[in-house]
Amino acid sequence: MIAKGEVIADYPDDAPYPSALVLGFVGARPVHVVVAKDERTSDCYVVTVYVPDERTWSDDFRTRRKQ
Repeated sequence: MIAKGEVIADYPDDAPYPSALVLGFVGARPVHVVVAKDERTSDCYVVTVYVPDERTWSDDFRTRRKQ
């Protein structure tokens, strides 16, 4: 899922490693995965995984709705 997902936000200043928010789908269900990458070793770490809330995210789950 991560390899086929779409990066929808980058967080280059995250510590200890830069991270990104990736949108993917498990069947028809949208899933957000935050992944951090150690640029020195190319190791990747899954920080968190969640199903985005339809009230918080746009219909395509790529952008947050304005509150």
